[in-house]
Amino acid sequence: MEHLKLEIHGIVQGVGFRPFLHRLVQEHGLSGTVCNSSSGVVLELEGESAALNAFLQALPQRAPKLAVIESVKPHWGLPLEGYTGFRILPSLVERERNTLISPDVCLCEDCKRELLDPKDRRYRYPFINCTNCGPRFTIIRDVPYDRPTTSMGRFPMCPDCEREYHDIENRRYHAQPDCCPVCGPHLWFQDAQGRRTDGDEAALERARAMLKRGKIVAVKGLGGVHLACGIDDPAAVQRLRQRKQRDEKPFAIMCRDLDCVRKLCDVSDDEARILESWQRPIVLLKKKAPGLWHLSENGFVGVMLPYTPLHVLLFADDIDALVMTSANLSDTPIVYKNGEALERLSGIADGFLLHDREIQTRCDDSLCWVLDGKEYFARRSRGYAPYPVRLARVQSNLLACGAEQKAGFCLSKGDYAFPSQHIGDLKNFETLQNYEQQIAHFERLFDIHPAAIACDLHPDYLSTAYAKERSEREGLKLVQVQHHHAHLASCMADNGLQEPVIGLIWDGTGLGTDGTVWGGECLVGDYAGFERFGSIRPMALCGGDLATKELDRVAYVLRREAGVEQEENPLFERMLKSALNCPDSSGMGRLFDGVACILGIKTLASYEGQGAVLLEAAAAEDEAGCYPIDFYGAPLRFDWRPIIRALCEDKADTAHKAAKFMNSLARMACEQAEAASRKTGVTDVVLSGGSFQNLYLMRRLPAVLRARGLTVYHHRRVSCNDEGIALGQMMILNEAVKSE
Repeated sequence: MEHLKLEIHGIVQGVGFRPFLHRLVQEHGLSGTVCNSSSGVVLELEGESAALNAFLQALPQRAPKLAVIESVKPHWGLPLEGYTGFRILPSLVERERNTLISPDVCLCEDCKRELLDPKDRRYRYPFINCTNCGPRFTIIRDVPYDRPTTSMGRFPMCPDCEREYHDIENRRYHAQPDCCPVCGPHLWFQDAQGRRTDGDEAALERARAMLKRGKIVAVKGLGGVHLACGIDDPAAVQRLRQRKQRDEKPFAIMCRDLDCVRKLCDVSDDEARILESWQRPIVLLKKKAPGLWHLSENGFVGVMLPYTPLHVLLFADDIDALVMTSANLSDTPIVYKNGEALERLSGIADGFLLHDREIQTRCDDSLCWVLDGKEYFARRSRGYAPYPVRLARVQSNLLACGAEQKAGFCLSKGDYAFPSQHIGDLKNFETLQNYEQQIAHFERLFDIHPAAIACDLHPDYLSTAYAKERSEREGLKLVQVQHHHAHLASCMADNGLQEPVIGLIWDGTGLGTDGTVWGGECLVGDYAGFERFGSIRPMALCGGDLATKELDRVAYVLRREAGVEQEENPLFERMLKSALNCPDSSGMGRLFDGVACILGIKTLASYEGQGAVLLEAAAAEDEAGCYPIDFYGAPLRFDWRPIIRALCEDKADTAHKAAKFMNSLARMACEQAEAASRKTGVTDVVLSGGSFQNLYLMRRLPAVLRARGLTVYHHRRVSCNDEGIALGQMMILNEAVKSE
C-alpha cells in the first residue's frame, strides 16, 4: 500500500474533472480525497502500487474532452492515512492562485436531447447545462470555481438538483451551474412600451412572434446581448442598420443547423467541423451567389450555430436564420446588463428577451476564417478566452497593453500568456472603462501582479496613457514597443519561434521609430530588436485621418505621384504643396484603399478597412498575371508608381485588375523577403498585420514564398490584426526584463 498525492494543473475546474476522477478511482480500487484548489486540483490516493501506476497512466488518456491537463506533479511515499472510500472535499483556497479557467462551452448533445424531451423535467428550460456544457468564464467572479463564486450563487439548488449534484453516476455530479425550472434563472420579455411578460415559455413565444413579424429583438445570451431580426426581411435589416448606425458593415447571422447554413453558403468539411465545435465561433464563409447582399457587401458572411439552449428554443423548427449582431452603438462595448439593455437599446430594439442570470464578464462572439484546416482569427473571444497561450522562458507578472484599434491586453504567469477577450477600439470612455475593468479581473482571477508594463510607441493611444499612468503610480518598468516589431514578435510567439525571422508586417497605421507612419514593412528581427530592411514608397495622406474614410484623397495622391492624368483638385493641391495636414504614410492598408477607389469599388468608407475588404471581394479567382514591380533605396522600398500607371492603363475588367494588383503585392513580398534572406541568411518568414486578413493573399502568398525556399508562419492562436499585438509586446518586454 502506498499514499500518492497528485497536484494537477490546467483547465480542470468546471469541466467535470472531479467526477471523472471519482469514477476512475473507483475503477482502480483506490481510496482517498479530491478538492479544487486555487491552483487546480489536489488528489490524495491510497492503494496498491500497481493500481496507482495504472491510474496515473489512464489519467491523461481518459480525461473529459473539455479538460486540458497541463501538468501532473506526483508526491510518492507519504505516510498512510487509512482512507476509506472517496470524498470530494470543500475547495482549498490557497494564498497563491495558479488555476486555469474554462471558456464558455456550447450546449452538449445530451442536454439538447433533454431540452427537447417532453418527459424530461428540464423540457424547454432555457438554462439547462451539465458538467460538459454551459457558462464558465462569463459567470465567474473568483476562483476556486465553485457555485458561490459564480452568478449562480444566488440560486440555491432544489432537492432534485441537489441529489444530482451529489450522485457520482449523474452527468451533473458537481456541475456548478446546475439548475432547473424550480430553482434556476428565468426569462422575461419586455416590449418597447415597457409591458412585461414573465415565464420562460410566454417570454420566448412573444420574442419569436415579434421576430416573425419583422421586428428587432434584443436577446441576452452568454457574454452579452445580441440584436436579432429575420434575414429574409431586408426592410427589417435596414431598420436595424439605421437604428444601430451601422450603414454598411456586415452583420453576422445565426442559423438553426448546418443544413440551413449550406443553403446560404459554401461549407467545406473543415468549416463544418469548426462551426459545430464546442467553441461555436462565427465562421466567415463564402456566400452562395446571389443573395445576402443586405447582410454583407463582400464575398463572405459570418455564420454561427446556436450555442445556448435559449438559442435552440428561439429557432425551434420554423426559423432558419437570424441576424445576430452585438448589441451596442458604434465604437462602444457590447451591452450585458438588463438595465443597461433597456436604457441603451431603447429606440433600437422593439422588444427585449432578458433573464436574471448575471453576466460577470462581457465576451463577444469569436470570429474567424478557416485557413489550413484551423481557425484563423479576426476576433478571439467567446469559446477561446481566457485559455492561455503556452510559451517557453517567459517571466511572470508582465502586462502588455496592446494598441488602440481592436484593443486587447495580455498578462503572463509561469509558462503562460493570457490574452484577453475582444475589447473593441479604445476611442471612448466606455471602452476604456471596460478595458481597465477586464485587466483588473484577469489580474485577480490568475493572481498576477504586474512588475513591468509594455505599450505601443504611439503617445496618443489610450492604452499608452493607461500604461504610463500606471507605471508611474506603481513604480513599474515601462517599455514602449514599436507597433510592427510587436506584430513580428506576436507571430513568433504564436508559432513558438525563438530565432530571428523576416517579418512581412502589413497594416494601415503604426508609429515608426523615425516619427513617421509605417504600415507596409519588411523587418528582420526577434524579441530583442529589429532592422527595418524594407518598406513601401510613402504616400501623403491628404487630410490625415480623413484619408482613411474619404478614399478619393488617397487615390488622388497615388495618381498624382504616378503621373496619371486626372482632373486637378485645387483643395488637395494646396494641401499637398504646403504639406498642410498631409503626413507621409507607408501603410499597406492605405494603398489598398487608394486602389479600391481608383477601380471604382469604394470612394467613401463607412468602417475601417472597407476599401480593402471590397477590393478582395471584387478579385477574379482565375487571374494569374501581375503588374511591373520596382524597388529603390535602403530600406528597400517597393515603388508602387509603376503598378498604379499599369493599372490605370489596363483595359481588363475590375475583377481581373483587382486580382492582378494583389498578385503584384504577393510577388513584391517574395522579392523583398528573398532579398532580406540573401543579406541576413534568415529563412523563416512570419506574416502579421491586419492586411493579412485578406484571404486572397493568404491562400497564395505562403505558397509562393515556400516555392522560393522560405519557411512561412502565420497566426494560429491569436489574431493577425492589432488584437494580437499585446502578445508580441509582452515577449519584447520579457526580453527587456531578462537583459537587465
